[in-house]
Amino acid sequence: MFDLQIETQFSAAHQLRGYKGKCEALHGHNWRVQITVSSDKLNDLGMVIDFHELKELTGEVISSLDHSFLNDVFPFTEINPSSENMAKWIFESLKKKVESKNCTMSSITVWENETASATYYE
Repeated sequence: MFDLQIETQFSAAHQLRGYKGKCEALHGHNWRVQITVSSDKLNDLGMVIDFHELKELTGEVISSLDHSFLNDVFPFTEINPSSENMAKWIFESLKKKVESKNCTMSSITVWENETASATYYE
């Protein structure tokens, strides 16, 4: 089995609805996202997927979040834009894209700062 991992970043603001504390107020983060995909076989070039292609697919998903107020971006208009919910949404949004490239999503980790992250996997 092979695992490939890339990282990307975006900047966005959010506020956690119903949270009793500082994070209920509007604030922003420089988010870091780690994407891990897996495959049990390599393509004709000896790769699971080209890193550049994986970055492009990820960019298609992340672009709607960059420099936004996350509470105004669907589905975070309906659910809290927590790191956990963002990890799951990115995973699900990216899953079909990478599966068409003969690999599977393993996990997504969303870091809201250097010491706090949430990971989602199926």
